[in-house]
Amino acid sequence: MPPPATRAAWVSAAEELAARHEVPAAMLERHGPPRLRPGAAPARRFEALASSIAYQQLAGRAAEVTWSRVLAAVGDPFTPEAVLAAGHDVLRATGLSTAKTTSLLDLATKVRDGVVRLDRIGRLPDAAVVEHLTVVRGIGTWTAQMFLLFELRRLDVWPAGDLGVRVGFARAFGMDAAPTEREMAPLGEPFAPYRSVLAWWCWREVDTDSRFTT
Repeated sequence: MPPPATRAAWVSAAEELAARHEVPAAMLERHGPPRLRPGAAPARRFEALASSIAYQQLAGRAAEVTWSRVLAAVGDPFTPEAVLAAGHDVLRATGLSTAKTTSLLDLATKVRDGVVRLDRIGRLPDAAVVEHLTVVRGIGTWTAQMFLLFELRRLDVWPAGDLGVRVGFARAFGMDAAPTEREMAPLGEPFAPYRSVLAWWCWREVDTDSRFTT
């Protein structure tokens, strides 16, 4: 697989989409090319994936507080062994739900035992990354797609089930209502192989979450 996309590659992809269609052209004018934080180094991918579990279905500030407590409880370095040593009760006391605590412990177990190989995951194609990560309890397609986009920096991720992407798409394209997940899949096809760029623009249409930017 190619290495994570560089800043220049994101700019080039944005310009290519803008040249194809007037709506991406307007989105480029409004938001500029995607500005993503650098993806986690291989040694920090476990921590990055664990944080995505903590952030699921929480508002930004609440998630940040909970995650800071998890980091303090587990300590540095944040490793599978350290998470397992902390255990269920300590993790639950940080504010993680029971489901998220179970998911984090399952992730730690599978990484420790070599079932999930985060050191090699960057070599896999996109679909295989999703398949590899969703063996973990509590990690679904959306979380795997966020890992693909933000950590592996893949250019053609299309999170059709993400509400922000759906609402942003509807707003940008002048639709009366947000498309369903099923409807979003074919709507993204004309923008391959740069659908990550379009997804980022859709988020910017509705959200200013600093996690999406440098």
